[in-house]
Parts: sequence; C-alpha cells; structure tokens
Amino acid sequence: MDKIITVSGKEVGFRATALTPRLYRHKMGRDIVRDMNQLQRSFVKAVEVQNLQPPKEDAAEWQKKEYEEAIRSAQLDVMDLEIFENVSYIMARQYDPTLPDTADKWLDSIDGTFSIYEVLPQILELWQLTQQTTSVPKKK
Repeated sequence: MDKIITVSGKEVGFRATALTPRLYRHKMGRDIVRDMNQLQRSFVKAVEVQNLQPPKEDAAEWQKKEYEEAIRSAQLDVMDLEIFENVSYIMARQYDPTLPDTADKWLDSIDGTFSIYEVLPQILELWQLTQQTTSVPKKK
C-alpha cells in the first residue's frame, strides 16, 4: 500500500508491504510490530490527555497532581520519536529507493519540521491497512 503525505509542504511517498518488517529489522535491528504497537499506545494516550480539561482553581490538590501526572506520563518520549522517525524512513525509502541510505541523512534533507502529530496518524493508518488479513479462519 502506498500513501502520499505532505511533510513540511512537500509531498513524500510512503509504502508499507509484507517486506516492511524485514527491512525494518535488518536496518534498525528491531521488531516493527512491537515498536508500532508501543508507538500507537503512546500516541493515543498523548492525544487523550490533550483533550483533558485542567482542574479548576478551587480543585482539590490531589486532582491537580493527578492532572499533572497524566500530562507528564502521556508525553511522547525520545524513544517514541526515534521509532516514529525510523518507521517513517523505512516506509519512505521503500517507496523511493533513491532516498539517502540512513534515517539521519533523510531527516536532514527535509526542510522544516517533521511533525509527529501531523504525520504519525497517517503512518499508523497505512500500517493498519497492511495488517488486515483477507483470509477466513477455518471452523473447527
């Protein structure tokens, strides 16, 4: 499956196929299924917390602390960002093999920012589409 995503005003192609996990494992030395599951959980949690309303001024102290802890724990960490960048690079390179040979060089070639909050939902959608199966389980 292919998807064109606008990154910093430039259209970038991404591809996810049965080959994607193998490319990711060979290039990054990690399991893309685990990494994508972790990334999706972290992203969903971050989005949910963005929708939380802060406690009112007269709220109990425990409510304020609970809110602050939810905000802290839901922020995407450095590992989440690195997974996102690596997955994006593998899918972009799979779409266009002429891209630089490392994620660092590819990211450096992108003018502007590479927003995880804009691009990740589309990468997750592309990944989910490749995970769907068309086989029908046999009844026992």
